[in-house]
This record gives sequence, C-alpha cells and structure tokens, in this order.
Amino acid sequence: MRAWGVAALAVAVSACSSGVVPSRPGTVRPAPANPSVPVRQPTAATPLAPRPAPAASATAATAAAAGLVAGPDIATLPITSAGAARALEAFRISCPSLVKRTDASGLTRAEDWRAACDAARTTQANGATAFFARYFEAVQVADGKAFATGYYEPEIAGSRTRRTGYEVPIYGRPGDLVDVDLGTFSDNLKGRSIRGRVDGTRFVPYHDRTAIEQGALAGRGLEIAWAADPVELFFLQIQGSGRLRLPDGGIMRIGYASQNGRDYTGIGKLMIDRGILPRGQGSMQGIMAYLRQNPEQGRAIMRENKSYVFFRELTGAGPLGAMGYPVTGRGSVAADPKFVPMGAPVFLSMDRQDATGIWVNQDTGGAIKGSNRFDTFWGAGDDARAIAGGMSARGTAWLLLPRGTLARHGAD
Repeated sequence: MRAWGVAALAVAVSACSSGVVPSRPGTVRPAPANPSVPVRQPTAATPLAPRPAPAASATAATAAAAGLVAGPDIATLPITSAGAARALEAFRISCPSLVKRTDASGLTRAEDWRAACDAARTTQANGATAFFARYFEAVQVADGKAFATGYYEPEIAGSRTRRTGYEVPIYGRPGDLVDVDLGTFSDNLKGRSIRGRVDGTRFVPYHDRTAIEQGALAGRGLEIAWAADPVELFFLQIQGSGRLRLPDGGIMRIGYASQNGRDYTGIGKLMIDRGILPRGQGSMQGIMAYLRQNPEQGRAIMRENKSYVFFRELTGAGPLGAMGYPVTGRGSVAADPKFVPMGAPVFLSMDRQDATGIWVNQDTGGAIKGSNRFDTFWGAGDDARAIAGGMSARGTAWLLLPRGTLARHGAD
C-alpha cells in the first residue's frame, strides 16, 4: 500500500535517506538493484479533447462540488481488449468494498455499483470491453484536464538480519506512534487526522527523518529487515511497498505500515527549482544519479523531507493498494478519493501512448490530490521501473461511473 506521496517521480519525488554508506575495507557492498535502468522514451499520442466546462473552483473539496459534465459514449473510446481485461479483473477485485463503502467523492452510493459488480463476476475477459460500455457512463469532473505520473514495485537488496553490506535499517511501525482523529474533538475537524507521540503530558510531532536516521529508533527492536543501499530504500519508501532480494536469493515482500505524520517534501521539484538539476532531468534516474555522485549534498537535501515511512512484511498477494487489495500492473491507478471513487474505472486519454487506456482507482498518495490527478501503477521489474521512473503525461480524464449517476446529480 502506497498510502502517502508515492507519485510524481519526475518532479515530486520525496527525500531519500542518508547518502551512500561506504563499504568497509575488504568488503564488497551488494550492488543496487538495476541502478542504470534508463527512462523509457514514450511514444507520443494525441489526447482526446475534454468537453467544454469551467475549471474546478479552488474551494471545491469533492468531485460533486467541482462540477460534472457528460463524457463521450464509452463504446467510442479507444479501449483495447487487453486493457479492458486488466481493468475488469481489477474492478472485480474491488467490488466487495465498492458495494458497501461510503464514497468520499459524493458521486456514487454503494448500491449504485451492485449491478456492475454482479455482472463482473461472470463476465469473461473477451467480453470486458462490452461490459464497460454496457454498465458505465463517462463522466468528466470539472475541465477534465488530467496529469499522470507513475509508480512501480521496486526490488532492492536486503537482509532479514544485519550483516556486512546490509546496514540500513528498515523499521516497522513504532509502538509510540499515535494516530489522532481530530473529528472526535470537533465537528469542524471531521475528516482530519494527525500523528505524533506522547511526551510526558504533551502530544508532540513524531521524530522526523533526520532524527530517525541519527538513531532515534535504534535499540528498540523495530528493524524488520536491513537494506544494502539507502538511496534504493528511499525510492522504495516513495513507492510504499516493494521486494527485498535476500542474500540467499529469496524474496521478502514489504508494504506500507504507517508514516511519521511529518509533511512530505518532494526533492525532485526542489532540486530543479534550486538549479541543482536542469529542467528535464528530474526523473527518478536523474535524481538517483545526483544522490550517488554527491552523497553529502544529497543527504542535506533529502533530510529536508521530514516524512518517513514504516513497513511490515507481506505474506500474501501484493503489493496492496489503499483499498487493502492487490493492485494490478498496467491496470491500477492512484487518485484522490475525494475526486475519484475508490474502485471506480477511469479512462485516460494522454499525450503518451503507454498511459492512455482504462484504469481502476485502487490506491491513494499524499502527492496525488485534487481533480484529474493520477498515478499509474506499472507492476514490478526493469520494464515497470523504466516506464514509471519517467512517467509524466497530460491529457483528458473521464470517470466511468454506473449508468444513471449523471442524471441523479442533475448534470448536463
């Protein structure tokens, strides 16, 4: 689960842990997992034009408040059979939650999804395209102008125990990290929460990245594993889940357990704004190259991001999205649940071919906020890393919602 800011690897990338740990004399550090995988160069595409509509008001807090416009007939959208099949499977996985959860976007009710979910159980892959055309209608939120980034499930060198070459701790959730629902104290604060710790009689912010890297959690038995490379661990933190390639060749899968409650700062944009990286070089690969070549300067920049992610071992299918279900490579997307119902299909028509297609919203991210903002999931491996690392696409988005949604909202 990648429940904080995982996206925008091109410009909104978060802070890493400290710079490269030097090897001990006479030892060989395990190599980072595929450190030189280049950014995949995209095939350009021409996005479909959005329907005329005013931009969302800056004060619009949900999709319902931002305004809705009818999109094109779904049967006319360039949905591929393979894309529809992946989306159908992802949608089917989401259905147990869809038919009973409250939709934070204000667009749908749990019962609205029942007919589509019932049909999804028996629809075969070769009927996926017709399924979406039959049970859904395209809905544009505000002006429909979309921006998409990418994420993937990284694999890095790690060990279950500390040993030479594996000395960067991967922490589980600390017992003194407390979640506070502010809505229980005031109706004006409903929907808001904070995290921190108790210090005597005071509730204070939790340890930030610098304090944790300097040992604030050491000696408490919180280490679930040890990483070989802090830069690779940082990018795994950005993704929120991943795989550890163990010394014996085995794999340990870890996923998001919590976060320290501190604000997220994307160092990619920060580095570009300061002239440290030239514009156009803010991809994951470009940022990684700078961090490796300039460990001291990189450490100082990385620690400007006070946010820190804690993990847990995953033993079932994964990685898990914010709905608690496994996400599908090239089929799942992360979005702001206040603007896209969790579990809803989305059609993205973008200026690059690989991002164009049908996706299902099964995840969230701290950097994924507002209407028409998406983070596409590409799975695991070098191919996924190459695409996600440089994904930055613009175009048009249409939500695929149960038929009758527009009429119920009185939208045109």
